[in-house]
Order: sequence, then structure tokens, then C-alpha cells
Amino acid sequence: MALVGDNGAGKSTLIKTLAGAHLPDEGVILLDGQPVRFSSPKDAWMRGVATIFQELALAGKMTISDNIFLGRELTRTIAGIQFLDRRAMRQRSRELLEELDVSVPDIHTWVEHLSGGQRQGVAIARALNIDADVIIMDEPTAALAVAEVRKVLAFIKALRRQGKSVILISHNVQDVFEVSDRITVLRRGRRIAMLETNQTTPEEVVGYITGAAEVTRSRVASD
Repeated sequence: MALVGDNGAGKSTLIKTLAGAHLPDEGVILLDGQPVRFSSPKDAWMRGVATIFQELALAGKMTISDNIFLGRELTRTIAGIQFLDRRAMRQRSRELLEELDVSVPDIHTWVEHLSGGQRQGVAIARALNIDADVIIMDEPTAALAVAEVRKVLAFIKALRRQGKSVILISHNVQDVFEVSDRITVLRRGRRIAMLETNQTTPEEVVGYITGAAEVTRSRVASD
């Protein structure tokens, strides 16, 4: 599902509500057909809803595996004392990155030394590590070079092949049409359209975003 709309349309507010960062004033969130209410982002994560914000929230001066397991570290007990199981975390991190076909110089590399596309890969691997069924991605291709944009779009396709549900927030209509099945358009805080990607056009989507499609539809109805 792609979520599109102009600045101020309500995309960020909606996503933060789905992520547990904001509590809804009204309405119902259904997960697997059952109503849910998230009191915090951790609550959403525990229910399998992971949000990858545009800022990524990665720790630059920590390794790739440390970021993937941040807050969910694996431990082992020796002589009654708990230690971080870094070997197990590194191995699992390699497996997750291989699933996404993410190429990194070394699993010990600090995240601040990675490219934008590689950082997106690490953030997605962290979402997979909590076994998220719903992954929300906020402008994942913003400020990336063309080659890295292609890689991130490949990540999204890989998630779909794994049976994950992805909500993609993007201003790039071309990216939206490449990876989405459906497109939801927000305008001034309301959903004004939900379109099947293979049954619409970029021009129609842009028309809904700007309000032109609504005006045209209204004129046709009045005629």
C-alpha cells in the first residue's frame, strides 16, 4: 500500500498513530481483523508493526549487528553471569542481510560509514529481526542516489515476496507505481481516494494529490 499526499495532508500523523507514537482521538485500528490500541512504539513493535522513519533512528557509532539487535540483544549465561551473545547476533544479522541481498563491507562496520541505501537495508533488517508482519516505510528513497533508490525498491519487493505487508510513504510517484498494489491518497487530513495501481495512472494520482481530480469528478457529477 502506497500512502501519498501533499505536505500537510496528514501522512505523518497517520503513520505516527499506526506506530504507537500518537494515540488516536477516534476510529479503530484493525490488525488481522481484530481491534488494537497501541500505547507506545514498543507496544506496536511487540504486535509486529515496525516503522522505519525517514531519519532511520540508527546509532552511527555502533556496528551493524548492534543496530539490528538494539533493545533486543541476545544473551548467554556463563557461571550464572549473563553476557551479550555477540557471535549469535552477528550470525543472525548476516542471515537477515543476505535475505535482503544487502551488501556491506563487514558486519563489524560502524553504521555511520555505510551508504544511504545500506543504512536503509540495516533498518529493514532490524524490522525483520522482530518478525514484523507490517512494515511502514517513511520516504525511504529521499535524498538517495539513483543506484541506491533501485536497491531500496528491491528491498520492498523482497519484503512482499516474504509475505510482509508494506506501507510506503513517498512523494515519488514513479517509485509508488513500481512497487505498490494499491495507492491511498490523503488530502487535508482525509482519505479522498484508494486506487488499484494497475487501474490508475500517475496523472490521476497527481490530480487527487493536488485536488484537480476532485474538481473534475465534481463537475462531471453535476453535469
